[in-house]
Amino acid sequence: MSRADFYLIDKPRFREQPLLLVCELAKRAFAAQKPTLVLTRDFEQAEALDALLWDFDEDSYIPHQLAGDDDDEHTAVLIVPPGVDTPDRPMVINLRETCPPGRYERILEVVAADPAEREGSRVRWTEYKRLGFEVAKYDM
Repeated sequence: MSRADFYLIDKPRFREQPLLLVCELAKRAFAAQKPTLVLTRDFEQAEALDALLWDFDEDSYIPHQLAGDDDDEHTAVLIVPPGVDTPDRPMVINLRETCPPGRYERILEVVAADPAEREGSRVRWTEYKRLGFEVAKYDM
C-alpha cells in the first residue's frame, strides 16, 4: 500500500527556513537508496532548494540537480519545477498545493506553519485517503 506522510513544520529552525526540512528528508531518502523527486511550487523555489542542498550539511553530499538534463535517471534527487515531465520514482517530496499525479510508493508532504497551507494539506490528506493511501502526520 502506498503511503502519504505529512510533515507539519513547528520547530523554529524549520519555521524560519522550511526548505531545511526538505533537505533533511532528501538526505534520509538518499541514505535509504530511494530515488526521489522533489516537486516544487515554482522555478524560484527549485533554484533555492538546489542551492541549499549544496550547503546545508557540510559532512555529506546528496547527488541532486534540477530536472531536465540527460543525467536525470542517474541522479538520486531530482528537483522538479512545474512544467517539467519526469518518470515516476518510488519517493516524492511534494511542495505543491495539489496531490501529484503518478504512481509512488511514498509521498512526503512538507506543510509550513501558515494556516492557509495547513488548510490545503487537509484537502490533500482527504484526497490521499480517497485514493487508498495510508496516511500519517508528524510534527517537525
